[in-house]
Formats: sequence, C-alpha cells, structure tokens
Amino acid sequence: MNLSHDLSALEETVKRCRELLPNVEKAGRELAERIRKGGKVLTCGNGGSAADAMHIAEEMTGRYRANRQALPALCLSSDGAALTCIANDWSYEDVFSRQVEAFGKPEDVLIVFSTSGKSPNILKALEVAKSRKMLRIGALGKEGGPAAALCDHAIVVPSEDTSRIQEIHGWLIHAWLECVEALAIGKS
Repeated sequence: MNLSHDLSALEETVKRCRELLPNVEKAGRELAERIRKGGKVLTCGNGGSAADAMHIAEEMTGRYRANRQALPALCLSSDGAALTCIANDWSYEDVFSRQVEAFGKPEDVLIVFSTSGKSPNILKALEVAKSRKMLRIGALGKEGGPAAALCDHAIVVPSEDTSRIQEIHGWLIHAWLECVEALAIGKS
C-alpha cells in the first residue's frame, strides 16, 4: 500500500485532464440547455460506474448546491426489478437499451459512465439513444473504447487506472451539476 503514490498518480491525471475542460464545459452547456427546454436525463453504468450514474441522477432530483426545483433525471442502473426482468427475458446486453427505448425522447439526454467504453449494454444504450436523436454524453476512460464514437461528447479520462478514472468521473458529475444549476435554472 502506497497512498502517497496513489495521490501523486491522481495529481498527474488531474493535470492531464485540463485539456478536457472545453469539451466538459460544452457538454455541460448542452446538458443544461436540454433540461431548460424540458428534456430529462437518463444515466447508466455498471458496477462503480452505476454508482456514478446514480450520483448525478440523485443530485438532479434532490439538490446539489442550490435550493431549487427537482430536475427530471432517472438512473437506469437503479431498478433491480427492471434490470433482472430485462436480463432474464432478453439479455444483460439489453438492460439499459430497453429502458432508453421506453423513456428516451429526442429532447432528452443519455449520460453513460464506463471506465473502458466497451461494455455491450452501454454500447447498445448509446445506439438506441442515437436512433432517438438524444444528446449522448460519455464519461469514459482507457481511450474511450467503442463508446466514444457513439457519443456527441466523449469525455475520455487520460488514464488506464480504473481508480483514477472514477475519481475524475466524480469531478465531471459535479462540473456538470454546476453547469445545470447555473445555466438551466439560473442558480449558482
């Protein structure tokens, strides 16, 4: 165990992420604009990325910093009954895409979290969202994988280390919430 090494690795990853700032802000502005115009946000991920997907959705329906109205957000990773039903009756590859098919509209946003960008269920969700003309934002890592090409905004953390990627994904969540609260509802 070398916590000092881990902290140094995180600092290096943060430095490399500065080049992502323009795309992070552009994604945040488009996310806020969709919400301002009445769109909703769907999120998904697997494992630790599911926790990130839940985090941003609950901050939107609850609150981040501003006391404000609840914002329409739904984490597709959260409903155990839906996940197991779809996995059993269709396949695990379909657990998110079937929900995007059910809930997604052209004015909506799909935010996916994936440290590899290779998970078949994430790719399928992005494909369905694309067919529905939804805005697609990816918080990705490890060069983005095939998911990057399916996103309107692929924010690829420049790291191969899952821990560092997830730490930066936590920052992305808060950055996008800042954009939403400042631009969609005029609070900061």
